[in-house]
Order: sequence, then C-alpha cells, then structure tokens
Amino acid sequence: MHERKSKRWLTQAVAAGAVAAGTLAFLPAPAQAQGAPPHDAGLQADFAAAAASYGVPTSVLMAVTYEESGWRWHKGYSESGGYGLADLTDVTTDMLVDGDAGAGGRADLAAMVDKPELHTLRKAAKLTGIPAARLRTDRRANLDGAAALLASYQKSLKAGASKDPADWTSAVAEYSGLKDEKAARGYVDNVFRTIRSGASLRQADGKTVRLAADPSARPAAGRPAGLKLRTTAAAPDAECPASLSCAFDPVLIAANGQVSDRPANGIAIDRIVLHTAEGSFASAKQSLSAPGAVSGAHYLMDTDGTTTQLMANKDLAFAVGNYHYNLHSVSIEQAGFTARGADWYTDAVYQRTAELVKYLAERYDVPLDRQHVLGHDNVPGSLDSNLAAQHWDKGTAWDWNRFMRLLGAPTDAGTRGVGKAGSVVTIAPEFGTSAEQTYTVCPADDPSGATPACAKVPQPSNSLFVHTAPAADAPLFLDPVVHPGDQAGTDAISDWSDRVQAGQQFVVAGREGDWTAIWYGGQKGWIHNPGGRNTIPAKGVKVIKTRGTTAAPVYGQAYPEASEYPAGLSPSTQKPLTAANYGIPVGQAYVADQPPTPADDYFKSGGEVVTGSRTYYQVQFNHRTIYVNSADVTATPAC
Repeated sequence: MHERKSKRWLTQAVAAGAVAAGTLAFLPAPAQAQGAPPHDAGLQADFAAAAASYGVPTSVLMAVTYEESGWRWHKGYSESGGYGLADLTDVTTDMLVDGDAGAGGRADLAAMVDKPELHTLRKAAKLTGIPAARLRTDRRANLDGAAALLASYQKSLKAGASKDPADWTSAVAEYSGLKDEKAARGYVDNVFRTIRSGASLRQADGKTVRLAADPSARPAAGRPAGLKLRTTAAAPDAECPASLSCAFDPVLIAANGQVSDRPANGIAIDRIVLHTAEGSFASAKQSLSAPGAVSGAHYLMDTDGTTTQLMANKDLAFAVGNYHYNLHSVSIEQAGFTARGADWYTDAVYQRTAELVKYLAERYDVPLDRQHVLGHDNVPGSLDSNLAAQHWDKGTAWDWNRFMRLLGAPTDAGTRGVGKAGSVVTIAPEFGTSAEQTYTVCPADDPSGATPACAKVPQPSNSLFVHTAPAADAPLFLDPVVHPGDQAGTDAISDWSDRVQAGQQFVVAGREGDWTAIWYGGQKGWIHNPGGRNTIPAKGVKVIKTRGTTAAPVYGQAYPEASEYPAGLSPSTQKPLTAANYGIPVGQAYVADQPPTPADDYFKSGGEVVTGSRTYYQVQFNHRTIYVNSADVTATPAC
C-alpha cells in the first residue's frame, strides 16, 4: 500500500501559547491493509456522500485528503494552517504571533496572511454555506468543503463533470495551492499514485477505511491545463560546502517566511539555529513544503547527514518563534525527536551539521560561540505572551561540547574550576553515561510514540539543573512565567526554565561547598559544581550590569524607535518585556560575548530596511538569550 507521511498539528491551546511548542507533533502510524478488518462505515460513507453531493469522483476526494492528512483527524490546525482531513487552510495573524514567525508587534501582520491559498476554508464556507467553525471541527462538513473546492476548481477550469480521475488533474493541482509547475505536478503524481495503489487505514477502534486500488489511474499528461503555474528555472546550486550531500529543493514562501536579500540589503546574518523536527525527514519535508505552511527552515537534514536546502539564505525563514531572531538567522532542521535525541543524533548528523555550520559561519561572519550558534530552545519569546510557549528543542540530548569542538570553537577547553563572585564561568558538564541526569519524559513530550506513560529516564545530558538553594533537595529554580502559581520548576524533559546548558556563560554570584551560585533569569540560582568540575573560568567577554539605580529592561526584539521609521512605513512595536523577573536588577550581572548591534527592521513589501540609532547587546539571561539596550547598562571585561 502507498504509505503517506503526516503533517504536524498544533492545538488551539498551543496557538494561545499554553504549551511548549517543541513537544507537539502528530505522527500517525503507516496506513495498513492487514487481513480484512471491519470498515469504518461512518467515514467511508462520509467520503461517498460528500463526493456525490458535489459530483467529484470518490477516489479523487479520498486520495486528495489522504495526501493532505493521511485520513487522521486531529484537533486544532496543522503546520500548514489547515483543519481536518482536508487540511482546509485558514492562516490567521494569531498563528504568526504565537507560532514560528514570532511576529507580534508588527504592523504588516495582515499583509503576511493576505493570500488566497492561506484561506481555502473561508472559500469552502461560501461554497457550501457551512459555517467556518463547523468546517474546522465536523468531519463530514470538512469533507464537503474539500469536495466543494474541487468541484469549483473543475468548473472554473471549464473541465466539465466526469467520473474519470484523469479529467480532474488540473483541479487536483489547483487544490494543492502550489504555484510552481514542478511542485504542483509532484502533488498530482502523489495523489494519483494513491489512487493506483489504493490505501487503507486502521482506526484505533479496529475499523478500517479503504480506497480500492485502481491500477489504470493516471493523471492527464503534460502541464495541468488552465492553470497559471510558473515554470521555475533550474534550481541554483545549494548553498552548502562541497563535502556535504546537499540538494536545493525550494519551497513556496508565503506564511512560512519572507523573500529578502540578506546580507546585501544590510540585514546581517549573525546567528545559526539548530532544530529537531519532531518527525522523520519525509514528514518534516512535507510539512515545511506545504503551500500554507506557517513554519519554515533553510535546511533539513536526515539522520545520515544528507541535506535539502528549502529556502535561499538571503530569505527569512519563520523558524524560531521570534521575528527579530528570524531576521538575523539561518535555521537548520534535523530529523528526529527531541525526547529521543540520542537515538537520532547520529555521528553523521554531528559531522555534517558541523561542516554546514562552519561553511555558513565563514560565509556570513557568524561568531562561533553559544550566543550565536543556538538551539531553538535558546531563543526568547518576542513578547511577554509567548515567553513560555517557545520550543524546547534541541533539548538536553544534543552534545554541545562535542559539537563546538567539531566547529573548532571548543566550549570545554581549559582548566575546570570556578572563580570568585563577579567572575564569569562557561558551563561545561561531562556528556556521557558517567554523568547522566534524570528527567521525567511523558507521552506529550515524545510524539514518536515510544513513551506510553510518564517515566523517570536517566540519560546523558548537556545540562545542569538550577536550584533555589545550595542543596540537592532544594526546589528547582522557579520561572513564574513558565510555572504560574507553582512553587518550583520541574524535572520534565521539556522544562527548559530551570537548567543551564553546555557552552552558556554566567556571572558567579557566590559559592557554598560543592555549589556555585549564578545570576540567572533575574534571580540567584545554584548549580552543583563540586571542585568546579562542571565549569571553566571565562575571559574575553563583557559583564553587563544595569547603569542606573533601577533594573535595566530587557527585550525580546530590537526594533528602531517609532520616530526613526520613514513616512509610509508603520513602525513595529519596541517595548520591554514586563513579565516577572525579566530585567537586570541592581547588583546582578550577565554576559555578552559580542559588541552591541544596531536596532533594525525589514519590510518585505518594498524591500526597505530601517536601521535605528540605538544598539542592543544580546546577553545570556537564563536558558535563553535576550536583548538589552546598551544605553541602559555598563559593559566591563570579565576578570
């Protein structure tokens, strides 16, 4: 049987920022055809009824929805902004605020989602008369919407009614939403491959829905008739080192990014962000390539190190949940599951990722340090509202010390130890079975399906827990933004808020026995550090303190002041984070390892770049970095 990989899906709660997004991926089991299990008469009947109502061949409707969702119903919307079996799209500005675009505070939000292919659900509502809310949540209504769209495309193409799937080739291509001829043809080929081979899916209750094979089914030959599809010139060479097995397969850029001209237009690329896809290479590529995708990436790497470039580096990928970090970064997705990282982060992935990062760093002059070579979990939210909802990949299982050694910029070189209060240390725990940490892993953390129930799991780790006092039984550090109303942090593998990570740098706040205090997230936290074995004294960086008698504000983004935008451009909102403990209080100190950079902004509509007069340091604030206005702080060399 033809096997179809799934999209990833986001619940409405996640859209509101209630759950760490890195934990959310939907990966159905492969379609099955084992024996002759009972049919799901309800779903089978819904397909037949919806197809008959709008004169669409049942096989076409079933194969299109199989391509879209694998016939798996899931609450919420997919990463292509779509709902239900038909993946009817309705991409909203909220998705771009709370999702990987991280575009809160931008005046051009509405323009980002003003594209017909991002709102097929609304068109389906007009065609069927079914309310949009029902199309999102009711299975039969959702299928009616898909059938109505296919029928409307068939009518607009003047193709006429037909029971022959081949006559629906152009309508299927139009349903894809893809504007590139090669990409649309690939979608059509997938749909007709499903019709030819058939498909079935066993539901959790043992019932099966089935599309009978039609071995003679073939799409109409040639270019899909009646559609204005662009013919893309031969793809340029991938932006990869010669040593890497790398191909360029560009995706449509819509709600997943913005066309730009970095760094030629003055927007520096000064960060590289590593991600874990929460799925296989195939499922991640399908999600990232969907025409309504609301998440993007520049590169996608499989477990054997083979890599596909999906966007040119000059363009922005909406990948990290913070527009300003997206503006200045290149993102690399890796196949795998964060909670099972050790099973997916192969030697090939370490080696090939290092080759790619070194190539990018040399090309764009990216500093090879842990404030500029980041995991998605090191990127802050752009607003107070999404601080807690940011992803937690790369997580604890990526060996940052090993990786930075491969880059030629080791974070664990030097004599281990810890200096006096006010000095700086680099976090450098051993990574291996002799220095494991124990985390609670739950099914919600592990979409691979390998975790049937919550369990304590010891594993090699790149991190150390941060406690509230110098004792192993002291509560874990509490970030009230992540744990409102709680008394302490947790050992959940997805809880980034109470741990420091290899390569990060902090200012020492004190010592007591085997414990070292550091300034962390606006508070004092304690790490277990007997004899200084988990830290290395650091120099060559700046110690950042508030300049005045009150706490220095911190920021999720670094936009110019409103008065610095030229007429005709609506300013993005630049305001400090006001969540509890987000600031640099008097008496505390944090680390910046590079000079401050000017505030800036970008407008895709005309390609304008606005550069402000203020400059911002990027500092290590807690597990994540953050911005601070250089005028609000002092910066002195670490001693």
